[in-house]
Amino acid sequence: MARPVDGKREEFRKYLEKTGVIDALTKVLVSLYEEESKPDDALSYILKSLCDSSAVKAEVDGLKAQLAESAAKNKELRVEIAKLKGEEPPADDEPAPAEAPAEAPAEAPADGEAPAEPPADAPPEEAPAAEEPPAE
Repeated sequence: MARPVDGKREEFRKYLEKTGVIDALTKVLVSLYEEESKPDDALSYILKSLCDSSAVKAEVDGLKAQLAESAAKNKELRVEIAKLKGEEPPADDEPAPAEAPAEAPAEAPADGEAPAEPPADAPPEEAPAAEEPPAE
């Protein structure tokens, strides 16, 4: 009689086979076996081999192309903004200016947190008067 664990194992094996995991691992292990000089760190070799797959390379190439397109669009928009503001367009090698507020308002601490330290250039505050203990 088949135990329930055997059924789960077989289902998992079919899943790994269907998704290509078994083929990928087999190819990597065969390439490791066929290496003339075995690497000192077999695990690193396996990880590197799995990460160097063509699917990953294709995704990286696609992301690089997308980044180049975004950078070009960013440059176009910065030039357009400069023209609308009546400023000189930024040079090609000039990084985009950081748009940050001059001074952000201090946030109130969340419940249970200690209040934030005052800035170093803030005037000193007077300490609140200590309460006297009640008379007995």
